[in-house]
Amino acid sequence: MDVHRRTLILSLLLLATLSAYTTATITHAKFGIFERHTYIVSLRPPNFSFDMSSNKFESWYRSFLPPALLESMPHTPFIHTYREAIVGFAVNLTQDEADYVSKRAGVLHVYEDKLRPLLTTRTPDFLGLRSNGGAWNSLGMGEGSIIGILDTGIDFSHTSFDDDGMKPPPSKWHGSCEFGSFKCNNKLIGGRSLVGGYEQPEDDIGHGTHTASTAAGRFVEGANVLGNGNGTAAGMAPHAHLAIYKVCSPWGCFDSDIIAGIEAAISDGVDILSVSLGASSQPFHEDIIAIGAFHAMRKGILISCAAGNSGPLPRTLGNEAPWVLTVGASTMDRKMDAFVNLGNGLSAVGESAYQPSNIYSLPLVYGLGGSENVTGKVVALEVVQDGSEIDMGKSVKDAGGAGIILLGNKKSGHITFAQPHVLPASHVNYQDADVIRQYVKSSNKLTASIIFNGTSLGKKPAPVVAYFSSRGPSIASPGILKPDIIGPGVNVIAAWPFKVGPNIDGQHEKIFNSISGTSMSTPHLSGIAALVNSMHRDWSPAAIKSAIMTTAYVMDDNKEPILDENLNPAGHFSIGAGHVNPSKVINPGLVYDIGEEEYTSYLCGLGYSDDEVEKITLQKGVCGKGGKIAEAELNYPSLALRAGAGKYVVNRTVTNVGDAMSSYTIEIDMPKEVKISVTPAKLEFTKVNEKKTFSVSLSWDANKTKHVEGSFRWISRDHVVRSPIVIF
Repeated sequence: MDVHRRTLILSLLLLATLSAYTTATITHAKFGIFERHTYIVSLRPPNFSFDMSSNKFESWYRSFLPPALLESMPHTPFIHTYREAIVGFAVNLTQDEADYVSKRAGVLHVYEDKLRPLLTTRTPDFLGLRSNGGAWNSLGMGEGSIIGILDTGIDFSHTSFDDDGMKPPPSKWHGSCEFGSFKCNNKLIGGRSLVGGYEQPEDDIGHGTHTASTAAGRFVEGANVLGNGNGTAAGMAPHAHLAIYKVCSPWGCFDSDIIAGIEAAISDGVDILSVSLGASSQPFHEDIIAIGAFHAMRKGILISCAAGNSGPLPRTLGNEAPWVLTVGASTMDRKMDAFVNLGNGLSAVGESAYQPSNIYSLPLVYGLGGSENVTGKVVALEVVQDGSEIDMGKSVKDAGGAGIILLGNKKSGHITFAQPHVLPASHVNYQDADVIRQYVKSSNKLTASIIFNGTSLGKKPAPVVAYFSSRGPSIASPGILKPDIIGPGVNVIAAWPFKVGPNIDGQHEKIFNSISGTSMSTPHLSGIAALVNSMHRDWSPAAIKSAIMTTAYVMDDNKEPILDENLNPAGHFSIGAGHVNPSKVINPGLVYDIGEEEYTSYLCGLGYSDDEVEKITLQKGVCGKGGKIAEAELNYPSLALRAGAGKYVVNRTVTNVGDAMSSYTIEIDMPKEVKISVTPAKLEFTKVNEKKTFSVSLSWDANKTKHVEGSFRWISRDHVVRSPIVIF
């Protein structure tokens, strides 16, 4: 019986089986003609006090359910109960039962459970962590910080999670270790499964193992993918502790399990929470991750979330709440070269992580599935669906093909993937693919060679925004510039629980894989946030976000503006504040701080009703009491302004976290069509944690100006504190 899917249509025979199944593990379900679905019930906090460990909470939760439902279930009816991320529970209900519950006094909202997708080495050097003077030399490598990973679980036996030389976790850690016979260590300090049918947080997909090692994997020498990308692997915060929350199965990730994972992480005492899960834009009071993240923020936990893999079109990002760090993806300067030489003398440069012996001048055919025999030939195939490249190679191999050329599509532009293929392969970009397409049309006697050239570093330009990285503007809150930041998310090498490639033997504990997605960029930022947290334990989540954003860089290794997948300058809605710069985040000089009260006023300013704001904050009637602020007035480290307004005056407050005696002068980079001034133009500080407020005045011709980008920077002797501006 498939117990992992949210909706299961069970026959009478299976209903008999279900009745014998212990209700101690309630699962997501849809039962026969009764159409029972999983719902998340959010409650108004009680006006009386319970011991949080007592059974009185469950008795109170049961009071909201239909009596007939309770009579039919001898054991607990709840899939999950919540007290930290929200107050409430997850339960299987019919539509009529859900309507009954929604009308009970004290119920804030009843959410139907939703399924979210997963968003599926060299990076420490590329990010300047390992080099002389790099961030690791001054940051203690994340020591003392706890990173929670909400994902598919973990391969706890992988050598990336050894604890040699690690100190014990801090005393605030209250989590559990539910790995069966495996005993947690000082690296992997806890883990649990929130998914029905899984007693342990084992990783049966690989995604969670990869993200966990990217965030905080230990140093592993000789890490490579099938011999390529060889080097010493390490996560961003190699001395940070890891807590694992399995909230996903091969079918995806249900909201009820995700909010249970956030609940557990808050209760356990994590510092940073990494969430590489997909989301479409929705109002914050309907977004269960946004709601859970709000309550994590209240407890001092920063949540780093994937922007999504729906780019390059605009308005495609999710996880866009301003109290969340929204992370886009970019390339690095490493390539695993696989050259394609055509019979007409032309060539193309592609990539592959599997690099066996070269193949020379074999017959080339275009397409698969026709009448032509492909045995012993190279097959050129169009990449139509993202993530299908390895399976395409398997199909060619099964048909007897000797090699495959993967032809990038127009959407992917210049981005290529280095993957562990099962036969000689090269993934070429769209422009080079056109060369091959033209060759295929030109002759009946086609040949191709694939020549492998190993791993090369220092490839320019880098970084480049990945085509799949979701773009702004935000739909839920257009006046907040999203994504916040970009980081490495293409061909990221990290720990993997399974063998990859064409059945090549390897040591299980040292298997690594190269995969891509905003799922991969997110744990980079989670680990970097842990580096900051380890050195600034008193900083709020907003202060850590600010440090990451205001120190980001916007120029590539050619000293030109960062480019997109088509090698055009990438806009603010692609890169946010820019590319993360770990060497600067520890000492940003100034930070833009935001607390719970200001976020609440911002929610009221979005036009949400008191009831809608209460669903997020659990605070009753706050908007009716005043205190609304516009999006532009939230003390965010960036500005996103609507072009039709023609004029804005916004205020910002910065906190001095640098030298006590420090002075900052404003510099502005804005097209002439926008008139802008900052008052005062100089900020003088005399002590640490001193705050200063300034105003930014902007005006333009609303009839002519449609999209303009720029920035302002506070400059001191040692710091550049940059804030991007977009008018759209």
